Amino acid sequence: MEFEIRKVRTVAQGRKKLVREREEYFRLMDQGLTSYEACRIVGINYRTGKRWRNGRNPTSRTKGAPPAQRPMAPPSDRSRYLRETERIHLADRLREKATIRAIAAELGRSPSTISREIRRNCTVDPRGQRHYRPHAAQARADARRPRPKTGKIRQNPQLRDFIQHHLDLRWSPEQICQALQARFPDRPETHVAHETVYQALYIQGRGELRRELAKALRTGRVRRKPRRQAQQRQPRFREPMAIISERPAEAADRAVPGHWEGDLIIGKDGASAIGTLVERSTRYVMLLHLPNGRNTELVRDAPRGDRQDPARAPETLPDLGPRR
Repeated sequence: MEFEIRKVRTVAQGRKKLVREREEYFRLMDQGLTSYEACRIVGINYRTGKRWRNGRNPTSRTKGAPPAQRPMAPPSDRSRYLRETERIHLADRLREKATIRAIAAELGRSPSTISREIRRNCTVDPRGQRHYRPHAAQARADARRPRPKTGKIRQNPQLRDFIQHHLDLRWSPEQICQALQARFPDRPETHVAHETVYQALYIQGRGELRRELAKALRTGRVRRKPRRQAQQRQPRFREPMAIISERPAEAADRAVPGHWEGDLIIGKDGASAIGTLVERSTRYVMLLHLPNGRNTELVRDAPRGDRQDPARAPETLPDLGPRR
């Protein structure tokens, strides 16, 4: 049954109001429509759709509400992991010299999934030839799947001693990981990411490194600092940002000259950049040459080149802070 907008919208629907409207709204959003278009089709206010997506913050009059729960997708017969029947089909098609993309299309999988399966689970005979055997591949996949797994640092005592020694020397985990790759280029079992070292220090229950080594970190912290929320992260700029929505009325209606807007034009692959300064009242444009980068200090000190008649330029240009 297709969705239809209710003709009578003044009668309350009870406890489960707007259930079908919410399901249709999220279905349209998953198809790529904007929130405004989905609200117009469903027949709801734009603020209602925004509240369904983002929830509502508590105020002095109303309570806060979490985002609406999206409708559950119908269960699928396809598993996240390759099944034994799919591996058997893969082995049969490999013997027939079929391409990886053709096999992936037949199984409904990504070509990278099939390629990775062949690379990880194939067997090598004494002559050095590689063969894919489906039952052996299934056994290897089942053996790798159980969790939790032993950490890489705990498995290798030499790697653990190397990390502990260099932490005592006040090396950072990033330096240690780069030193491992430079000193043991032909031993991938000793290559770890710096996050692996941090987890070995901070996460309880692993015991891969001595907990007192956390004091040897340059930060001096023995616990991780949460950075999930925006207020917990380090700000991008040293000075508070000037919010555009809070600019004065004379700047918003372009009545008084002297208010400038800055923007940045980034070239292909982020290799180049040009800054722009526009005076809101006269539309006078200045270009900033940024050959060495586009951080805050370089944009502030960049030489300004004129784009329009210099006679219309103001005598002084105020120092523009970071804006959003």
